[in-house]
Amino acid sequence: MRLTAIGCSGSFPGPDSPGSSYLVEHEGFRLLLDLGSGALGPLQRHADLLEIDAVVLSHLHADHCLDMCSYVVVRRYHPAGVPPRLPVYGPRGTHGRLAAAYEPTSTQSLSDVFDFNALEPGARELGPFQLQVDRVDHPVETFAVRLSAGGRVLTYSGDTGPSDALVRLATGSDALLCEASFEDGDGPAHLHLSGQEAGEHARKAGVGRLLVTHIPPWANAARIMAEADAAFHGPIDKVAAGVSYDI
Repeated sequence: MRLTAIGCSGSFPGPDSPGSSYLVEHEGFRLLLDLGSGALGPLQRHADLLEIDAVVLSHLHADHCLDMCSYVVVRRYHPAGVPPRLPVYGPRGTHGRLAAAYEPTSTQSLSDVFDFNALEPGARELGPFQLQVDRVDHPVETFAVRLSAGGRVLTYSGDTGPSDALVRLATGSDALLCEASFEDGDGPAHLHLSGQEAGEHARKAGVGRLLVTHIPPWANAARIMAEADAAFHGPIDKVAAGVSYDI
């Protein structure tokens, strides 16, 4: 399983990265986790836009989903022809949210290019992946995602405050791709994790490696990483846009 960070900036695009988007590949299957603000451009460095096999949207905040609107143009008007409808898995209301952003006069459009499916807690097969999701703690319905394939496991936190569900979902994962948006004590409740909390979640889940992501441009990344490292006591990386990780 191979993970490429297309975008990893927290809450809005930064000077070095677009919003959240991660390409996960296994056995030729290309799965996108989120497609946030500005991510469609750099995605083209790593994949043919007509050859993405599925998209999973953790939630419907703009920094995680809004470039799906630009992606409509690619899937609908590409001169190579219209590809089959792309499976899109997201929270309830994903179709209406994206349709309203792309084409406000019709909240039922986009079905010609996307095949929308509502996420619910539980497991399903998606290409070569076993996909398991659960709700986490964020102001809108948000899912953490566990992907298993080829004997390896990657868990993605989505956006969340402290969450027992995230710990359960990530238990025993080879890698936890985990947001950390604040220094300890700086953030409001039920929104995001601090660096310390990200490390604590990774330690409680017994993961093999912690990949820290979603650090906002205004944050002190060095302090957040130091907190996470002190709490986790295992291999840890600060995720960077354009970098790939073998899980």
